[in-house]
Amino acid sequence: MVHKIITNALKEDIGRGDITSRAIIPKSQKAKANIIAKEAAVIAGLSVARDVFRSLYRSLRFSPKVKEGKRVKKGKVIAEISGNARAILAGERVALNFLQHLSGIATLTNKFVLRIRRTHARILDTRKTTPGLRALEKYAVRVGGGVNHRMGLYDAVLIKDNHVKLAGGIEKAILKARDKVRGMRYEVEAKNINEVKEAIMSKADRILLDNMNIRTLRQAVRLCKKAGVKTEASGGVNLQNVRAIAKTGVSFISVGALTHSAPALDISLKII
Repeated sequence: MVHKIITNALKEDIGRGDITSRAIIPKSQKAKANIIAKEAAVIAGLSVARDVFRSLYRSLRFSPKVKEGKRVKKGKVIAEISGNARAILAGERVALNFLQHLSGIATLTNKFVLRIRRTHARILDTRKTTPGLRALEKYAVRVGGGVNHRMGLYDAVLIKDNHVKLAGGIEKAILKARDKVRGMRYEVEAKNINEVKEAIMSKADRILLDNMNIRTLRQAVRLCKKAGVKTEASGGVNLQNVRAIAKTGVSFISVGALTHSAPALDISLKII
């Protein structure tokens, strides 16, 4: 899957060829370059960047100077590249795009993880990902210390408000899911305490507590803990309120911003 993503990205950028480098740089010219983090970051995507360059010129040497998931300071050289100059320049933008995007996700995820230290909650991602890049973006979440929620619609049962409306209620939705799908966790969304109680009575395995204020979250968590049901808080989560949410005792906190709003990190490539 990653190979296909890289191939499509290179085709999109290079097209019929890098006409600028072909005009200026001899075909056999060699070069060395550094990839530099221009701001503090948690680095993710080094293997993807390596594969970008090697897809263009197999003998290019890509040498990481930090470990994947390592927090680095501004100005740190995170990788060195040597080999064919045209290939280095042809792969530069695509490799940096992946590194900047994935490191941005890992860095933001790590900020959330650090904010909830010494609580029992864990940070989850969502399906709010860039089409075609989900596998890479969810990988970056793991690098940053987060946990992947379901990968798609196929690997977990998550009954949301629209399912409930179409099924005629939480209990009916859960009963239908249990009848048709076996051997999976059954999670259901609840927006208020009455829905939480209904989900508990319907024997949900996990309850998604959606857009609840802190007071309601605490009440919902107490009810769920008493029933032995895991909880997940979702909706409006940010770096300012995530610790307060975690301190309610929820098991998980899902954050769509990890993948849909993480700013790209400033990373550059410089010929030595």
